[in-house]
Amino acid sequence: METANIILALIFGCIGLAYFMYGRRQKHMVARYCGIGMALYPYLAGSPWEMLTVGLVLMLVPRFVEV
Repeated sequence: METANIILALIFGCIGLAYFMYGRRQKHMVARYCGIGMALYPYLAGSPWEMLTVGLVLMLVPRFVEV
């Protein structure tokens, strides 16, 4: 792996953990599933730009989707 991939995976993994914990405590399903997705998608991303794009989208989804 490249250094950028490792750093981005670490950053988005930590943010994903925070989203998951917030979603679990507040019973917010969208934040919970986005947190799980943010923790798992770095293993599937091929490039740093792809990882950055998907991470930012997953970070913004709970802001705009209310369930």
